[in-house]
Amino acid sequence: MRRARSLVTVVVLSAVGVLLLGACGTLRAGSGSGGAATPTEPERWQTFAPFRVTAARLADDRRTLSVDAEVPGGRKTCARNLKAVVTDTSDRTVWVQVTFSALTGGAPRADCRTTATATAKVRLPSPLGHRELAMDTHTAFTADGAHLPELRLCGNLGCHPAPTGCTPASYDQAVMALDVPNHTSRGEEHCDGKWLVFDVSSRMGPACPEDAGPGCEASLGDRWFFRAEKSGWKPIARGTKGGCADVHRIEPAFPSTLCADLRPLQRSK
Repeated sequence: MRRARSLVTVVVLSAVGVLLLGACGTLRAGSGSGGAATPTEPERWQTFAPFRVTAARLADDRRTLSVDAEVPGGRKTCARNLKAVVTDTSDRTVWVQVTFSALTGGAPRADCRTTATATAKVRLPSPLGHRELAMDTHTAFTADGAHLPELRLCGNLGCHPAPTGCTPASYDQAVMALDVPNHTSRGEEHCDGKWLVFDVSSRMGPACPEDAGPGCEASLGDRWFFRAEKSGWKPIARGTKGGCADVHRIEPAFPSTLCADLRPLQRSK
């Protein structure tokens, strides 16, 4: 429950923080210049989450953490008191919450409509080790595979994406390596752990309801061929022809057992 509450708090703070560029960093009442309009509400300091955490570093002791965060403006009247606090830990994750204070109310300051990077430090209860450092529900860092002292920012597939292999998670990783629209569907896979081929289909045409009728069935299909590398599945060829012609023109080593029986694709239906 404590972990859930901390994550909810960060999400709420982040949502409020996104609105802050248009409202924070205001002048104190009575300190305006050039006949500024009278504030409609008193100015007060409030706590927000940063727009995003951009980097994290560990000192040599592997416990002292420095966090770079994007906040409004570059003046103390825009943002101050950036803090990083450990909210929870487990054997797999260390949760850190980052907040700052900003003025709300009064007349907006133009110099607070930009962003700046500020740094906060916190000492972890124990060395991070192989655990993930979770800043919010979308931002995480890890020391695994990082060039210390900089921690590695994890991607959409997490800090440790599925390795290349003949698994659904691995195939999802392969789709993300393609320049294809969101919600692209994947067809049957042919895989041996080192080589992979599957078809993808992307819906086209007007937006359609769930009970789509004629005119909502148009799709664009492609066949993609991959080679396993340390970084994941690497696309090496694409096409619509049957058999191995499309891939063997580029990579003759692709196994015929994975492509010989492939049927030609129809570009649309």
